[in-house]
Amino acid sequence: MATQWAVSVSPHVRKGTTTSQIMWTVSASLIPVMLLSIYNFGLRALFITLASVISCVVVEAISQKALGRPVSSKDGSAVLTGILMAFVIPPGVPYWLPAIGAVAAIFINKELMGGLGFNVWNPALVGRALLTASFPVYMTAAWIPSRAVSNVPIDQYVWGGLDAVSTATPLYVLRHYGFEALTQQFGSIGTIYQNFFVGFKPGCIGETSGVLILLGGLFLLLRGIITWHIPVSTIASVAVMSWIFGGNTWFSGDPLVHVLSGGVMLGAFYMATDYVTSPTVKPGQIVFGIGVGVLTVLIRLKGGYPEGVCYAILLMNCLTPALDEWFKPKRFAPPKQAPVMATK
Repeated sequence: MATQWAVSVSPHVRKGTTTSQIMWTVSASLIPVMLLSIYNFGLRALFITLASVISCVVVEAISQKALGRPVSSKDGSAVLTGILMAFVIPPGVPYWLPAIGAVAAIFINKELMGGLGFNVWNPALVGRALLTASFPVYMTAAWIPSRAVSNVPIDQYVWGGLDAVSTATPLYVLRHYGFEALTQQFGSIGTIYQNFFVGFKPGCIGETSGVLILLGGLFLLLRGIITWHIPVSTIASVAVMSWIFGGNTWFSGDPLVHVLSGGVMLGAFYMATDYVTSPTVKPGQIVFGIGVGVLTVLIRLKGGYPEGVCYAILLMNCLTPALDEWFKPKRFAPPKQAPVMATK
């Protein structure tokens, strides 16, 4: 009888952990970040996250029913997508906005491409990219300061992004006004390091706390869910590039401010490490992470938008098949040629 071969989509590494267990474990690791977001921005952060998760689950179920596939909401992938998409949007957006992003993230990017394992781009970032392009006012003017460092009560903000009592993010201040303005608005450099690391700064719902994201990433590393290659190469390349080009002169930028601002930490540990859209071979992962870091700083410093993590990861997602091919390990050495015997 002929040998039967099973062909499946990536990832191809097999171990005693199911996809569902991985998805729910990653989601659980983000609970501390969610709790700090509620403290920073009030219950609205929780409600937006719930709206995002519910929208993703509903869109996935409707899409799979319409396409004649079994509904797989219990595997946790839609829940994780909803959490991550909510974490990369401002806390002042209207509640209906995540539903629009869910259509792009789940229906267009994942289900129309064949379902989980076939999507080319990270679903949560596709949703964010569409929202930024379609609703730029909501996505760029709905920032509020952390409750811990603001004298304006949370309940005094007018939500919706258009008439909100808003504040500039660190990246916006750094991009348009320079480092001196950053220290004037957010305090001394020591205070900036401390507050940015803990998470007391304006920003997207789940991007503010460097320490909690780092702890969650270390938890995933210890569980073997991710490896160090992409997070370390991403963060290191952001630090080096921002140090070289991020100041008024070469080699005068502040790498720590760039690493702790925006979505570098969340992107490095939770977005760029997505199994489906990142390389599976270790050298390819390092190159992938370096590309994400370089593009992030390039967009931040030279682009029209002060943040570049989302677009950097999406652009590198396009190179994932090529990186896997370029760094594919050689399983068999080339045959050695027989020595040529001298003849008289």
